[in-house]
Amino acid sequence: MSLLPDLFGQFPQPGRVEWIGVRPQREGRLVSVREVRAIAGAGLQGDHYAGGANGKRHLTLIQHEHLAVVARLLALRDNTPTVLPVDPALVRRNVVISGLNLLALKNKRFRLGATLLEFTEPCQPCSAHGMSRGWSARGTNKALRGHGGICARILEGGPIRIGDELVALDAPS
Repeated sequence: MSLLPDLFGQFPQPGRVEWIGVRPQREGRLVSVREVRAIAGAGLQGDHYAGGANGKRHLTLIQHEHLAVVARLLALRDNTPTVLPVDPALVRRNVVISGLNLLALKNKRFRLGATLLEFTEPCQPCSAHGMSRGWSARGTNKALRGHGGICARILEGGPIRIGDELVALDAPS
C-alpha cells in the first residue's frame, strides 16, 4: 500500500517547454524566444525582473493545457463556434509547459533543461500590471484564477530551450 506522500511524488511523465517569453521592460509585452539563460538567484537574462526580482519570482510557468481553459472561459471566438487559442504572451508568464500538472510541484525542486528550480508559490493573476488592460477587461483576471501557473526560484542557472523537459525532483531538505 502506498503512502500519500509517495503518491504525490509520482509523475506519469515529464513536462515539456512549449513557449518561452521575456519582458525587456516593466509593463512591456513579452517577447517570444526559443532559448533563454536562467541566472541563479536572479531571473531570466533579458527579462526586466532579472537582478531585481524578489526571491520567490525569478520566473513564472503556466500549463499549456490551461491556455485552452482560459480561452473557453473568455469565450474567445471569431464570429464562429470555434474557440481561439490564447497567445501565451498575454498571460504574462515566462514559460509554457505541457504534459504536467504544475501545482503538483508544490514543495518540490525540479529541473527544466539544465536549470534547477524550486516551486515558491502559485502565480495568481494580478490587476496591477499590463494584463489588467485591454483584453482582460472581459474577465481575464477571473478566468485565470486557478489557472495562473506557478512562480519558481532559480537555484542553478543554465539554458532553457523550447522542447526541454521539466522533471520533478525530491522536496528540498
